[in-house]
Formats: sequence, structure tokens, C-alpha cells
Amino acid sequence: MTSPEKPAPEQTTQDQAARDQGTQDEAAAPDPRRWRVLALLGIAQLMLIVDVTVVAIALPEMGADLGLDRAGLTWVASVYALVFGGLMLLGGKAADVLGPRRVVVAGLALFTVASLLAGLARSPELLLVARGLQGVGAAAMSPAALSVIVRTFAGPELSRALGVWSALGGAGAAVGVLLGGVLTSGPGWPWVFWVNVPVGVVLLLGLPRTVRAWPGSGGRLDVLGAALATAATAAVVFGLVTAGDDGWLSAPTLVALAVAVVGYALLAMHLRASAAPLVDPALLARRPVLRGLALILVATALMISVFFLGSFTLQQLHGFSPLDTGLTFLPVAVGTILGSTVAGRALPRLGVRVVSVTGLLVAAAGLAAAAGIFSMTVLAVGITVAGFGVGAVFVAAAASLFSAAGPHEAGVASGALSTFHEFGAATGVSAVSSVAAAALLDPGFDTFAAGYWFAAAVALVAALASLAPARAGR
Repeated sequence: MTSPEKPAPEQTTQDQAARDQGTQDEAAAPDPRRWRVLALLGIAQLMLIVDVTVVAIALPEMGADLGLDRAGLTWVASVYALVFGGLMLLGGKAADVLGPRRVVVAGLALFTVASLLAGLARSPELLLVARGLQGVGAAAMSPAALSVIVRTFAGPELSRALGVWSALGGAGAAVGVLLGGVLTSGPGWPWVFWVNVPVGVVLLLGLPRTVRAWPGSGGRLDVLGAALATAATAAVVFGLVTAGDDGWLSAPTLVALAVAVVGYALLAMHLRASAAPLVDPALLARRPVLRGLALILVATALMISVFFLGSFTLQQLHGFSPLDTGLTFLPVAVGTILGSTVAGRALPRLGVRVVSVTGLLVAAAGLAAAAGIFSMTVLAVGITVAGFGVGAVFVAAAASLFSAAGPHEAGVASGALSTFHEFGAATGVSAVSSVAAAALLDPGFDTFAAGYWFAAAVALVAALASLAPARAGR
């Protein structure tokens, strides 16, 4: 019986090389479903962003129905963003450890169920719990979805995909206000939450069949780090909300902010000492990453603050209905999308610094015009101009961060970007609520204008800080 002939070593080497080359070609080939993936994940992300602002229009009726005071209204608007942002890094890490598709589907399922519960709430406590659960689901889904996009696209197509993703941040905020107006004026405020349920079910049916199942890298999840980040930021929000009632230098405000400082210090120590930290401290030490996180924080704070304050301005000062208020914000959505589109095209030629500084200065000019003149026409034009500038900053923030993050860090980097996006929403609402606290209780021209002047000053200071050059990313 003749034994099988063994292949020559040279032949074995050639076969292995051919297999390796085939694997590389398969990995390098673009996914034919990539634009469908972007569409589905874009709808999911839009739903999450809309939920940050969709309650803004419904807040007056919600407060009257459930007996919420100014602080309660502020917490309803901010607790979702707080939990969303506080657990975002954990969600990004989970996407790397467990695989992004699994985390996307689990987060979307929890968000859908929590939306149903929020619409059924008939007490402030149940509503806050449901909003918190929405934040948990969103924190899992959003960074995992962005990780899928970064893995699915490459080269110039990745820049286009990031431009679309960035545009969703600003457009979703405006669409949320419009949708809140339509639903509140029609079937009632519970539907601002119930509308998520059918959309979530459709996405749960389509995403598992469309998104590729990348394997997870394994490892552990840093739950303690996520808890410290959330607790520290909760202390910041509590201090900002308290300042509106007790004063900026009152003991409760200062104690809350001191607790926040201690919390962030403990988080930094934990990240350095942990064997499997929530985020690699070396990633946060890269200047382009820090620039991107700071930009997304400021841009989101400006956008959400304008919608929160604008909702009360239009309804309480100008006598608009919820529907009229939502329609007034439509140009802001167009301006934000246009700003993101223009910035995405200009970024390769002009760079992050020019785009970010220009966008912040445009936003500051629009907000200052709204604060200084405050007629209905100037208010609408001013916040639309501000939306254009903020849309440009959204794109610059994402480009700066991902220029310094490798593919193996996509999940955590996405989580960090989304974390600061939501922290910006929570702190922005809390700060502007306290600055304009008198206006929310006794509407007047001067008291509302103070909130817009505050937002304009923040944009101007951020523009000056962005003039500092950043080192090239790795």
C-alpha cells in the first residue's frame, strides 16, 4: 500500500501564503451591505439622539400632568443623557469584548422596552426610572453601532460615513423637538416615548440579518470605572441644577461640585491602577483625542441648551403651541445637516482646527444675535446659524478623535466620543436651566436672554481654546 506523498516544504509555504492573501483580500473587500448597515444604524442612532430632545417640547404638559417642579423637569431632561453618557465607555468596551453586533441588539431591545415603560409612567419616580433604563440601553447600542461603522467602512467612504453619523447628532436634536411638538399636540406626551417601540421592533428584525458578526476580543468589563464616571458626572449635574435654586456659591452647589472633583480623581487613579481599565489612559493622553472629546462636549451642550431654552422661550414668552414650536426648529435641523456636510467636505483641505474654530465662532455669532435682539425672526435665524456652526464642530470632533485611535480601539474610542456627547447634553441642560431659572418661573425678555448670552460666551471661549495646535494623531 502506497503511503500518501507529503507535500514539499516549498509547496506548503506557498499554499499558506495563498490562504493568507485570500483572507487579506476578503478582509479588504468592502462589505456590499455597508450602506444598508449605515442606514439601519443611522435610524437607530437618530432614535437615541431624538430621545434626548423629544421631551423638551412635552416638558410643560408633562410637568403639569405629573406635578414636576423646575428641578424635576430638569432631571427628566438630563437623567437619560446622564446615564447614557455615564455608561457609554462601558458599552464601547463591551462592544470590543463581546462583539459589536451582540451589544447593538441587546442595547436596542432594552431601549425599546424602557420606552414602552416611560409612556406608561404615571408618577415622577417611574418616569425617571424608565428614562434611566433608556439610557442604559442607549449606552450599549450607540458606541457599538459606531464601532460597526468604523469596521465596515474604510478610506474616503469612512469620512463620508462619519459625516452622516455626525449630522445625526444635530439633526436628531431638532427632529426630536419637532416630533415632540407633533405628538404632544396630538395624542399626548406619552407618545413621545411610545413612538420608539415600533421603530425598535423593525430594527431588531433587520439588524441581525444585515450587520456582520465580528468576534469579541475577550477580557473583562470595568464596571467600577463606569460607576465612578457616572457618579462624578451626576454630582456635576446635581450641582448645576441646585445652583438655580440656592445660588452658584451656596453650600449644596459647592459640595456637589467638590464631590464631582473627588469622583473624577478617583476615576483617574482607578484607570491607572486597573489591569483592564474602562479606557486606556494612554488614549486619553493623546492631544487629538482630548480635542475631539472637548469639542463634542461643547457642541452638544450648546445644541441641547438652545432647544431646552428655546422650547420655553417660544411657548411661555411668545405663546407658541407645542406644534408651532417644533416647526420653528425645522430650519435648525437643516442648518445642522448643512454644516456637517460642508465641514465633511472641507475637513481634508482645511484641517480640524480651522473647521472647529470657524464652527464655534459661527455658533457664537448666531447665539449672540438671538440674545441681543430677541425678536422672533432674529431668534429663529440666530439659532439656525448656530446650528450650522455646531454641525461643523460635530464633524471636526469625530475626525480629531479617530485620527489618533487605532482600529483595535474603535469601540472604546466610539464610547468615549458618545460619552462626552451625552455629558454635554446633561450638563448643558442643567447649566442653562440654572442660568435662566428666573425665566422658567417668570418669563421675561431679560431673563431668557441671559441663557443665550451664556451659551454664546461658552462657544466663544471654546473657539479661542481650539486655536491651540494639536499634535498629529497616530
